[in-house]
Amino acid sequence: MFKTRITEMFGIEHPIVQGGMQWVGRAELVSAVANAGALGFITALTQPTPEDLSREIERCKSMTDRPFGVNLTILPALKPPPYAEYRQAIIEAGVKIVETAGNNPQEHIDEFKKHGIKVVHKCVAVRHAIKAEKLGVDAVSIDGFECAGHPGEDDVPGLILIPAAADKVAIPLIASGGFGDARGLVAALALGADGINMGTRFMCTRESPIHQKIKEQIVANDERATELIFRTLRNTSRVAKNKVAEEVVAIEREGGATIDDLAPLVSGKRGAVVYAKGDPDYGIWSAGQIQGLIHDIPSCSELVSRIVTEARGLIRDRLNGMAGLATAEAV
Repeated sequence: MFKTRITEMFGIEHPIVQGGMQWVGRAELVSAVANAGALGFITALTQPTPEDLSREIERCKSMTDRPFGVNLTILPALKPPPYAEYRQAIIEAGVKIVETAGNNPQEHIDEFKKHGIKVVHKCVAVRHAIKAEKLGVDAVSIDGFECAGHPGEDDVPGLILIPAAADKVAIPLIASGGFGDARGLVAALALGADGINMGTRFMCTRESPIHQKIKEQIVANDERATELIFRTLRNTSRVAKNKVAEEVVAIEREGGATIDDLAPLVSGKRGAVVYAKGDPDYGIWSAGQIQGLIHDIPSCSELVSRIVTEARGLIRDRLNGMAGLATAEAV
């Protein structure tokens, strides 16, 4: 067992987190992650209404008695979701851990803290992590350029971003983007993080509520099988490479593209169909460069156990050996 500030803060066995993922962060995956001794997050906005979110939280509680949280991502929109109502659903359900992401979460942090809820905020830059700490969050998740979804516009990979953030914030730090095995966990801890966040890797587990063909596509893909879309709109997103993503990149390369020009191709509804029906070329779907290190579709329990066991072995047999140490310290 690895004991870190993250395991102690959230009452989990292992410093491994499954962050919020649109269309993926559902009760069957989150409960399996929790039962494996890690920390999973239900994705609030995957649920059509706050009432649906309340039911999903209760469904998750029926499948695990271990800690889990809810992700609430705040995004700009002409007609934004009823964030305050989703927030209230989280509070009334008795959830004690929330992951926020996107726009300034101050309003939500203030309300969550009133009810004794721990807040993790996902950031893509050191300056954002510093601001989040000032806003009063309990921990930050720092997302490197390798990640699926939105890596920001600075293009800083985790090898630099994680220690740079660790040098600047005092609160616990979760390393995100490009993590999926024991080597990543050991590296993240060495870089100053207190745990790792895995998205794409947890997508490719038996309990993940997406189509088997998409899981098999992730296994088949290598680290080059992603595209960066919305670069010209300053809203970069890393997605799986497919026909639709390549078309979006081609349109942007021509210059002058607006979100309205791209909307028919990048519709979230099309992405949901990808996960539901298993056609990897039907729409845009998120996947990180970690695809190149994913070679199987284990259960969440098997995956977490393997990562922790192999990480201990790496420290004991490889790193201590290199340092000339006879035995490993207990971890």
